[in-house]
Amino acid sequence: MKLEGKMARYLRIRHVIKTDLPSAHEQIRAICGIKPDGSHWSLTQDEAVAQVEDGISLFYVERAGGRRFDVIVAMDLHAHKYLKAVADGERPDELLYLPSCQQAMKVARIIHHLGLGTGGAAFLWHELFGK
Repeated sequence: MKLEGKMARYLRIRHVIKTDLPSAHEQIRAICGIKPDGSHWSLTQDEAVAQVEDGISLFYVERAGGRRFDVIVAMDLHAHKYLKAVADGERPDELLYLPSCQQAMKVARIIHHLGLGTGGAAFLWHELFGK
């Protein structure tokens, strides 16, 4: 996928932030990984969906034995977009098998503890993790 002559970056999703919600589009809150330079990246599911649709990023998961599964944007019956591996059914099982992103979980607890509003939480998240 290209965006104005540039190739989309291909990022491995190593961790996720899960929810306890039952709907397929609500089960993943955010995805996390490591850039080739070793720095940490993290995106909300909505941000990741937008990056895939805009040709900025492509994502994949890797299972034991080096098996790779591309991650795509899916849509449920109510037109809610979400991420899932091409090997999955409706539920994003390959993503749900991944461990939690501990660094992002710590920030989420801090945001909750401090009672930051949406704007303050988004600012803190992006200052720490960037895009």
